[in-house]
Amino acid sequence: MSAIPAFDIGIWNAWIFMVPFLLVNLLFFLLMIKKGAPSGPSRVPCKSKITLLFGISSKIIYLPAIVYSVFLPLKLDTIWFYIGLPITLVGLLGSIVIMVNWAVTPVGKPVTKGLYRYSRHPIYITGVFMLLGVSIISASWIFLLFTIIFGIGITRLYLIKIEEAQCLGYYKAAYREYMNKTPRWIGIPKS
Repeated sequence: MSAIPAFDIGIWNAWIFMVPFLLVNLLFFLLMIKKGAPSGPSRVPCKSKITLLFGISSKIIYLPAIVYSVFLPLKLDTIWFYIGLPITLVGLLGSIVIMVNWAVTPVGKPVTKGLYRYSRHPIYITGVFMLLGVSIISASWIFLLFTIIFGIGITRLYLIKIEEAQCLGYYKAAYREYMNKTPRWIGIPKS
């Protein structure tokens, strides 16, 4: 990784991975709206406006990351590329699996099958994998910074707790039972 990032518009830039990831996330968001899933910070009060602002901005970090990815060349035929490619693909394919998990779950029921069996928040895990993979594949410290901001925003500033409170309010006992069986991040279900 160099101190001064390379800026070069080209076909072999990081946008090749970021645009499909954005499209999958937009489809996922539309699917959530169609299914009537709980969303938005307004449903559950947040103790701190700074926490809420950073949590929301951690999700919005995708926009500057996508714009930057247009100018960010991939480090083809380097160790960075071969290490980052599988990590990036895990993030992208995981997001597609999550969208399918949502699509096959009946309306009004929490998503508990597929990747949601191993984590209550696989969409954030796949997001971190995707951003981390692009950071490595492009050897960009700026993209690594996007990854860190996103990771801190969802894990340390209680965005997940707000989301889980929304799900408890919406799905009630079904979500409480799911929480008791499924780890927050990743692990073996307690079934």
